[in-house]
Amino acid sequence: MTTEIKNKEILALFDIDGTLTPARQSASKEMLEFLQKLRTKVDVGVVGGSDFVKQQEQLGKNVLDIVDYSFAENGLVAYKHGKLIGKQSITDYLGEEKLQKIINFSLNYIANLKIPIKRGTFIEFRNGMLNISPIGRNCSQQERIDFFNYDKEHKIRQTMVDEMNKNFSDMNMRFSIGGQISFDAFPEGWDKTFCLRFVKNEGYKKIYFFGDKTNPGENDYEIFTSVDTIGIAVKNPEETIQIATKLFFEEENKN
Repeated sequence: MTTEIKNKEILALFDIDGTLTPARQSASKEMLEFLQKLRTKVDVGVVGGSDFVKQQEQLGKNVLDIVDYSFAENGLVAYKHGKLIGKQSITDYLGEEKLQKIINFSLNYIANLKIPIKRGTFIEFRNGMLNISPIGRNCSQQERIDFFNYDKEHKIRQTMVDEMNKNFSDMNMRFSIGGQISFDAFPEGWDKTFCLRFVKNEGYKKIYFFGDKTNPGENDYEIFTSVDTIGIAVKNPEETIQIATKLFFEEENKN
């Protein structure tokens, strides 16, 4: 049995929700084992819009031990080899006055919104962004699924995003739909491409990005289409494993 040498010139970077895990659920044992196996072949990183605590909930408390890079909040909170290497603050960037304008508009809009149900935590304040949910993040898993299907038909999030783009066109803000029940509000350029600044000078010849929200207006679109990445669209975690296995364990062996 021969020992394979890890290719340090390749980085496999993965979105989390819908790519490594079902939305807001934990990764399967198969997925966690696959990531550890993949890490013996190439460097591995994860990038999600949620905060680091949620990343740990989905990928495990030891997430920093199973990947080379962990980027929470699009990379606004960044870890390399288990050490914090970057942290940004939306409060410092915008200032309290502008921040409250966005928060007040969102709460007023949601208060007047007619949808089947509403729960709690309509705005989640994170280091580098606001996560805004018309139904509220306290909804149950079934309520989450029901809203997602309702939103597909009635475009609740897209309509709200369109209104916010109109009202805050002077603030250089981006409103990006992701997951099942919410969208993120962050300064222009603070999308998932933000994480690439931490890996651009690490000697990688290829950076693959795997994501499921790759259409315009969705939160994987910018990094998926970046000139610095090779974008790969997937539909679910099972397809992620299938494509990555072929790419890194079959095709790479031919080179």
